[in-house]
Amino acid sequence: MINIKVRNFYYLIVGVLTILSAVTHAWNGQYVVLATIDIMAMSMDTRTVFTYVWHIITAENLVFGIAFIFMSFQSEQSKVRFAAWMIVAILFVRLMVILGVTAILDVSALTDTLIDSIAILIYVALIILGTTMKKKQPAG
Repeated sequence: MINIKVRNFYYLIVGVLTILSAVTHAWNGQYVVLATIDIMAMSMDTRTVFTYVWHIITAENLVFGIAFIFMSFQSEQSKVRFAAWMIVAILFVRLMVILGVTAILDVSALTDTLIDSIAILIYVALIILGTTMKKKQPAG
């Protein structure tokens, strides 16, 4: 019999939230943002780049979510800690790019990044909490 047990609930929560984020990002992109771009007077090259960059973020979120769900079941959490820290680094760099580009192009639009910024910070906090979990010692 296979004994599948959640070893890290923080990673499981991050995984589920990140997959939900990927789905909502794809949905919002396809039916709101990218649909608006299709009706704007924009070159096909610009639309193509914007579309694939949008979907790269969706795909990254999906991969991160799946990875964290798998990582949540690993009995040896020390073996997945490096991957968690790498994803934290990627998320932190993503946040810096979002804030930096927004500040350079339109500093007044920084408030528009609030929801994305909070979401990334919540993910990072949950991941860090997950990396600090110690293996439970057997009683006795």
